[in-house]
Amino acid sequence: MAKTNKQKLLNNPDHHPKLKDKATFEKELARAQTRLLAVQQSYLDKGLRGLVLLEGWDCAGKGGIIRRLTTKLDPRAFRVWPISAPSAAEKGEHYLQRFWRRIPEAGTISIFDRSWYGRVLVEPVEGLTAPKVVARAYGEINDFEKMLLADGIRLVKLFIHITPDEQLKRFKERLDDPYKRWKLTADDLRNHEKWDRYLPYIAKMFEQTSTKRAPWTIVNANYKWFGRVTALNEIADRLGRGIDLSPPKISEALAKQIEDLVAAQA
Repeated sequence: MAKTNKQKLLNNPDHHPKLKDKATFEKELARAQTRLLAVQQSYLDKGLRGLVLLEGWDCAGKGGIIRRLTTKLDPRAFRVWPISAPSAAEKGEHYLQRFWRRIPEAGTISIFDRSWYGRVLVEPVEGLTAPKVVARAYGEINDFEKMLLADGIRLVKLFIHITPDEQLKRFKERLDDPYKRWKLTADDLRNHEKWDRYLPYIAKMFEQTSTKRAPWTIVNANYKWFGRVTALNEIADRLGRGIDLSPPKISEALAKQIEDLVAAQA
């Protein structure tokens, strides 16, 4: 997607499609989850590795997407990494070092709720990192992702997008829900007030780090059902591209042994 199209998507409050009804959502969601299970089984069988990262606005629905992404998966073969501010020890390391420790093992998929892109988003907006360091980070990130790809890792990068008005609506919904209000923080309100300051950094992130092999995909998520199905299908598409997704086979000899054992117990 061209950077101009990405900028238009970020600034167009009307470009947020929705699904027809809940029944349509549930049907499309189940189909996407079945596709993802086939992808995971293929990764397990072939020893492949996948890495999915989600960036986006506060309250955009990253957590909801991750919950539905993992619902039908084997929990032994994926790992979710919620990324927050670095620890005191991590601040003494190169900022990418903590992510190296979290890259997926053979046969597994790692899912990042936020990622190394904090270096070029929240850090410059909050004045946490010098401009020259931020400018250098785009090349460092591209090199990091090239190494992941060269090592055989499939990489999916999603930006979950909502409008400012929708974000405020979701803040209110969380405030009114005693089981969700704990998610609200002062940072959420401060980031909302800095919306316009984030936009140029997001646009530059797309411009500098959306590459042919590691492109950014914007998921328009004002309507949660559409956003969830779109995200899951994009992940299934990119992780499954060019891979045989037919169910893993067992040897005929083993199948016969099992059949004989069952028959003997009948």
